[in-house]
Amino acid sequence: MTLILEELAKHCDAEIVGGDKQCSITSAADIKAAAAGQITILNDPKYAQYFSNSQAAACFIKREALHDDPPEHMALLVCKDPEISFIKAIHLLYPATEFPKQISKHACIADSAMIAHDVYIAPFVSIGEGCLIGEGCEILNGAYIGKDVMLGTNCRIHPNAVIYDRSRIGNNVVIHAGAVIGADGFGYKQRNEQHIKVPHVGNIIIEDDVEIGANTCIDRGTLGSTVIGSGSKIDNLVQIGHNNTIGNNVIICGQTGISGSCTIEDNAILAGSAGIADHVKIGHHAVVMARSGVSNDIAPATQVFGSPAKDRKVAWKELAALTKLPELLKKIKDIEIRLGKLEQ
Repeated sequence: MTLILEELAKHCDAEIVGGDKQCSITSAADIKAAAAGQITILNDPKYAQYFSNSQAAACFIKREALHDDPPEHMALLVCKDPEISFIKAIHLLYPATEFPKQISKHACIADSAMIAHDVYIAPFVSIGEGCLIGEGCEILNGAYIGKDVMLGTNCRIHPNAVIYDRSRIGNNVVIHAGAVIGADGFGYKQRNEQHIKVPHVGNIIIEDDVEIGANTCIDRGTLGSTVIGSGSKIDNLVQIGHNNTIGNNVIICGQTGISGSCTIEDNAILAGSAGIADHVKIGHHAVVMARSGVSNDIAPATQVFGSPAKDRKVAWKELAALTKLPELLKKIKDIEIRLGKLEQ
């Protein structure tokens, strides 16, 4: 979409300084690549080196970061929070795909399912018996929704996502392509050198404003529920085991694996490839750094790193000490040689 800069600035709570208020803005780009007709952002000093040569038509910037010599052609979009204003601009320039409110004749919908009127259901969607699909939902091609699933309002289910029986999904939830919600947990008992499967008859509860990435798997509870709290955001390729309780506004990054019966409290962050053992509690606002392995509880508002995970400052000191190990071994060998000569 093309917008006049003055109009765009109003929507983004920005004041225009310099440049051409009536120029047309067609798209957005980072400050290194931005060209004429594009907007960009400068919110990190390390990118200031690209500012003076930028070809962008306009740049979002904080007032305290104003430059004395911006490019002559560039308008500065001065605002309190450049990142949020830039996000608003992107939403305006790249509006989300809108689907017609209709149900495809090629969808397979059980007679007992209750479907709101203003929904979009694409071809080859399957909706099971006893489902309740709320207003404004968009269910895209090939998605499978099992029996007795409740889907709140304004949810978007992307292609080939799978939602198992009895799942409870809140409002404004986004589930990306290939995600599997409510599969069996990984539970077995060994008897006579055989693995006896533990039945998983619980369900999944996903609260409002949750986004679940592509090919992420969330297992249902053994008897109770696996719960994902409101506002939490889960990346692609994440595994969340059975009976976990994920709090509100939790961030879980890609390739993280969470074993069963864990508690992740509000506003915690699990960085990429973190591994969480079963029955672990991670406190509110705690940060588990990338590729860390957590086997014990993590206190609230702490940052841990390593495997096993420990306070990040301690872990970094240990890593720094390890880099000196070859030198220390050489010194020890030299000392042993000298001691040997003295003994002789």
